[in-house]
Amino acid sequence: MRKLFILTILVLLCLSLSAVYAQEDGIHGSLDVTYQGKYIWRGFDVYEDDSAIQTTLSLDFGNGWGVSAQGHRANSSSEVSGIPSETLERWDYTLFYGTQFFEGEKYVMNCRFDYVYYNYPDRSSHSTSTVGASIDLQELNGIFSWPRITGVQGLVPTYVLVKLWPSNSSSAAGSGGAGDAASGWAHIFMLDYPLEMDCPLTGGTRVFNLHTEAVYNDGVSPTGGRVDQDWSNAVFGVTTDFHLDENCTITPGMYYQSSWDDSVNTEDEYWATLNMNYKF
Repeated sequence: MRKLFILTILVLLCLSLSAVYAQEDGIHGSLDVTYQGKYIWRGFDVYEDDSAIQTTLSLDFGNGWGVSAQGHRANSSSEVSGIPSETLERWDYTLFYGTQFFEGEKYVMNCRFDYVYYNYPDRSSHSTSTVGASIDLQELNGIFSWPRITGVQGLVPTYVLVKLWPSNSSSAAGSGGAGDAASGWAHIFMLDYPLEMDCPLTGGTRVFNLHTEAVYNDGVSPTGGRVDQDWSNAVFGVTTDFHLDENCTITPGMYYQSSWDDSVNTEDEYWATLNMNYKF
């Protein structure tokens, strides 16, 4: 009932916002499908080396408001710590608002604020078993970027503040379930830079988007387990875009993760991604 109530509220918010903020040329959005060699989420190898498909539908209503629904599913049937991977399929429902402060200044700041509901549809909120118990979560986060502050064209630092908590305090992810308490914070520090290079394959100039991030985890887990309060990991990645037309883009990527805290991940990770994004 709690899930149905929250999802109903989100749907009503979407409908009301679309009526208020839609521009004359209509609502914009995108459909995004990504193949992931591994599904790494804030340092966690969620499907334990299994590949995954991530599908995202995002709608932009204008004036900074939008919603998205994102699904994650392992490509093979296996067990993760004794739990079937099918029960760890997750859908993320997000309501977001973006804005900008200090326009025209060197310290101009782009901001986005999200409310996210993490839903595991194959797990019942009424089950108390280890396999089927609910681990639904909720999150508030703020994303803050400074595109001009470094003085280097394209070099953009970003800070993400995350607050995560269980959707039901008596669920397996809450304080009432097996001693776990999925309520905590995370601090993510990112740096992005578009590196232009001559491409030996095409003979033209290609942009390689370099990305790095470091995560300080203070109680955030995708399934509600306890984690240490410590620096958990750093990620280094590179992607490049191939524009099929003005609306469709293919983006391959390569990533490496240095894992620092065993309560999050006991090994370093390497993985590749292939993304297709269609804007409408």
